[in-house]
Amino acid sequence: MDITYRKANIKDIDTLIKLRLDYLKADNGELSKEKTEAVVTQLKNYFPMYINNGFIAFLAENNGHAISSVYMAVTEKPANPHFITGKTATILNVFTYPDYRRMGIATKLLNMMISEAKTMNISYIELSATDSGKPLYEKLGFVRKQLKYTEMRLELI
Repeated sequence: MDITYRKANIKDIDTLIKLRLDYLKADNGELSKEKTEAVVTQLKNYFPMYINNGFIAFLAENNGHAISSVYMAVTEKPANPHFITGKTATILNVFTYPDYRRMGIATKLLNMMISEAKTMNISYIELSATDSGKPLYEKLGFVRKQLKYTEMRLELI
């Protein structure tokens, strides 16, 4: 098996969209035609604007075909003692196709992303972990954070 690892670029937009859709299907089940179209439309606008400028993706490929991905969205806001640089990041789309799981591919991609975040002077990286993903993230040093504040959300759409 000839696996290569690399940072995604503007030429990878179609691949990034496919990986995102496959991740969403694995996580949420089959998406409706309307939701799929809405996601694709947003990603076609998002990726060209933000790739390697607020959005980072790393890919693993086997013989030129994407088999795994890790995405990271960077946010900059006014600093405080919890994010002294003002920069935070969220890991998204940790996804490996079933035939390639349990081979250390996602671990390697996540380590690459963590290194990238350090070079970008990001204060912390957060993510939402599935039960199956928790052991991997814990192995890499992610911990469950007991926050002083309650996370809340107002759904607008």
